Amino acid sequence: MSAPSSRPVFSRRDFLRYSGATGAAAVIASTLAACSGGPASTGSVGAGTDKDLITAVIGYGNDGSWDPTQTASAFGMAGIQHIYEGLLDTDPITREPYPALATALPADVEATTWKFTLREGAKWHDGKPVTADDVVFTFQRVLDPEANVLVGSFFKSWLKEVKKIDDRNVELVFKFPFPDAAPRLSIAKIMPKHVFEAPGAWDAAKGGKTCGSGPYKMTSHQPKSNTTFEAFADYNGPRPATVKKMNWLTIVDASARVAKISGGGAEAQIADNVPYANIDQLTKSGLTVEGGKGMNHMFLMFNTATKPFDDVRVRQALHYAIDKQKMIEVALKGHGTASSSFLNEENAAYAKASTVYDYDPDKAKALLKEAGVENLTVNLMSVNVSWIVDCLPTIAASWEAVGIKTTLEPQETTAVFTKMDQFQDYQVVAAASNPNQFGLDADLIMRYNYVAEGLWMQYSKWDKSADAKALFTLMDKATEELDPKKKLQLTHEYLDVIAEKAVLYPVVHTELMTAWDPKKVSGLKAQAYPGINVLQAKRV
Repeated sequence: MSAPSSRPVFSRRDFLRYSGATGAAAVIASTLAACSGGPASTGSVGAGTDKDLITAVIGYGNDGSWDPTQTASAFGMAGIQHIYEGLLDTDPITREPYPALATALPADVEATTWKFTLREGAKWHDGKPVTADDVVFTFQRVLDPEANVLVGSFFKSWLKEVKKIDDRNVELVFKFPFPDAAPRLSIAKIMPKHVFEAPGAWDAAKGGKTCGSGPYKMTSHQPKSNTTFEAFADYNGPRPATVKKMNWLTIVDASARVAKISGGGAEAQIADNVPYANIDQLTKSGLTVEGGKGMNHMFLMFNTATKPFDDVRVRQALHYAIDKQKMIEVALKGHGTASSSFLNEENAAYAKASTVYDYDPDKAKALLKEAGVENLTVNLMSVNVSWIVDCLPTIAASWEAVGIKTTLEPQETTAVFTKMDQFQDYQVVAAASNPNQFGLDADLIMRYNYVAEGLWMQYSKWDKSADAKALFTLMDKATEELDPKKKLQLTHEYLDVIAEKAVLYPVVHTELMTAWDPKKVSGLKAQAYPGINVLQAKRV
């Protein structure tokens, strides 16, 4: 892979250098004010009988970054929703914005300045008051071109600056009217300046250091095991904690995850990422199992700096060759849809793309021949998320059927992205993604992957190309367009470009399944993105 650009780029996964309770992060964390950490808790003793405790099983690793400005970790982002607040937050299901640290929604969403008053009496988990300085500090990091944080791509195109009016009032200054800013503000979790301005504090955040103003505070963190939370007694916001304690277990293995929520002695009341093969079993045992359809998808990403993947015809051929219906029937048990756009069909901005990769092995062969490619050997590196692993044999069989020798290389998600961040060479990557963790609008979804100098574009080695620059210009034009019909038309134009180029593109969109025991917990709904939200759940 090519060398990184001269501008410092802080990877959303460089927390690996500081993971766990060892190394630099542990030293750094010990010097900071104690907001989170504490003795590690590893078990779930009494989970079934203690009504002050919710025990959940999360099907993703908890060893990703816990820095709200950098992370795309499913486990970390779910936890962050309970620990931190934005000026505005959104309902986890409807995604409608509501005042969180701010006292009210903006009166005029087409104005180019929005003023917010902070909630009186809001405190950080270390007891200090939340102030306008914390808001300005947070947005300075979000917009800082040197920090180049992950969530910055959701703000830099439209947000000019954030100014302090007084201790409880701030003003957001826009580059142009941007009505979608209200739900977008939920992404910018406000961080305490007095904690995270300390040298090395952001590295500690990646390793699990937290200090929020939300209804729960982290009490212990065991990478690759579990993370525990307890209700924050001084929280005075709109969605207070409903139980005193939570224990979230990280179990990537599907069978072990199911076992934790099964049977009369089940230790957990909730499990996300429920395997499709176990839905009937869990339903028959009395559990509620519900799905959420959204942007959750498996994508293929190509290294366009490595031949022959610099040729769009080769990338297209590999997509046309995949028998997606077989994948949906065999691996996903019917809980998936072949991608006909980057967006899922339920998205409000969806339209069928001008290029749709229906199963067409003859077309795949013709494209490979046209590109002059023979005897192609592909190493497919992938994450080890259970449903992704289930899909891999169909990809291999489909590619072999058109004469492509295929080697499958599934491995831990952290291992895959460590290689990417170190700019190691690769050919093709298969991974799971769901930008709905951040929001629903098309502009946000596409800017998660397709943005100049963004991580995904650096991974694919495509963002410096003329095609990419033209795409980014078109995306910016759509972002600035205020007329809804014209904005949608421009959105469909750039979605067609993304489909045609197939640099990073979905194979299938899937339904995410969540299970819970209705005899032990109420108020839950299945999310269409990874993780859980229990801010309105109660133990029965």
